Amino acid sequence: MHKKLLSLGAFLLFVSGLSAQELNCKVKINTEQIEGTNKQVFASLEGALSEFVNTRKWSETQFSTVEKIDCSLQFTIKSIPMQDRYSAELVVQSRRPVFNAAYTTSVFNFKDDEVEFNYVENQPIEYNEQSIESNLVGIVSYYVYMILGVDFDSFSPNGGLSFYRMAENIVTLSQTSNEKGWKAFDGDRNRHALVSSFLQESQTPFRELWYEYHRKGLDDMAQNPEKGRSRITQSLDALNKVHEVNPRSVLLSLFIDTKIDELINIYSKASSSEKENIYKLLMDLYPSYSSRLAEIKKESK
Repeated sequence: MHKKLLSLGAFLLFVSGLSAQELNCKVKINTEQIEGTNKQVFASLEGALSEFVNTRKWSETQFSTVEKIDCSLQFTIKSIPMQDRYSAELVVQSRRPVFNAAYTTSVFNFKDDEVEFNYVENQPIEYNEQSIESNLVGIVSYYVYMILGVDFDSFSPNGGLSFYRMAENIVTLSQTSNEKGWKAFDGDRNRHALVSSFLQESQTPFRELWYEYHRKGLDDMAQNPEKGRSRITQSLDALNKVHEVNPRSVLLSLFIDTKIDELINIYSKASSSEKENIYKLLMDLYPSYSSRLAEIKKESK
């Protein structure tokens, strides 16, 4: 069973909801950038995707109702190249609870600029593991598995491997589609690059960081803030290892986009020397974030 850390009160709900689906996902279709279009099709799409993601069983793992992963898929429709054809941007986010705290931490924050798909109002949305007949279904299913992968990785070493393999399978099946975002040389931040990075042996330090940061760092902070922060500080050294292998690794940008707000908060109560060390480490890796990272060095009031 997927071991989330349940409170005593939540445990009472555990027994009654043992076979619940994995996700509690909010799907939003933003159409502010387009005008003069029948918006009813997007309401239909929003509802269909929400039902598809939240009611399908995505794994053999047993989830209780309170273990569901909170996440969101926000599509921003940018244009309609032709009838029933849409070009969009997709922001995918997910969170997980922190042990003994009324706090949830962001574990996935990724923007996909290469989302194009066909959709006809009231069209069935179905996923076939053997073939990808709809680019929309392929993209959404891919990100569901990525959400599951990073969530499981945060609770156990190498816990998300099977889900990354499922995402990789979707990438493989989509190679012949001529749709953007699936091929190795289309870009270094596309869907192919993202899942490949999680599976490359040379990028293993990032997945080790992910477990150490969450399970041994954040989950310990409620009871022992100094110890938890120390484990997080130790885990961040792995970012340098990732950078040494591939300075343009998509995992580096995924990390800072997901964690920058949290890092500023975590180190707000650190010593001056600890703040300075973390600031230097992150500035060397993320110079374009200098104004945000400068907040780490501010003295607490």
